[in-house]
Amino acid sequence: MIGIDLVSIKRIESLVKKYDMTFLKKILNNDEISLVKNNNNFNINRISGFFATKEALSKALGCGIGKDLRFCDICIYKDDKGKPKIKLDSAVIKRFNIKNIDLSISHDKDYAVAVVQVCN
Repeated sequence: MIGIDLVSIKRIESLVKKYDMTFLKKILNNDEISLVKNNNNFNINRISGFFATKEALSKALGCGIGKDLRFCDICIYKDDKGKPKIKLDSAVIKRFNIKNIDLSISHDKDYAVAVVQVCN
């Protein structure tokens, strides 16, 4: 199963400016917030990519963000080489019978995109 999501970076930037940590804590966990923070500023491109990743995963699973999959069930981290990876809550892995997840995130000036492939 494959999911893709495209996000306007300006849209995410306006949400971060308007709601600050309230927005970030709704979509990211503390480890992810550490990954998107540069000194006292936030890397809006990375936040946008993480948001797109979580949406793309929900599309790959066919459930959307909601009852069966919440933002907090998904943890994005980087491996030793800096490649983004997804770690899921064990209940989610079991519910959707997930064996493997592949992820690609990209962004340019205006948009962030994420593609997620889930294997059962």
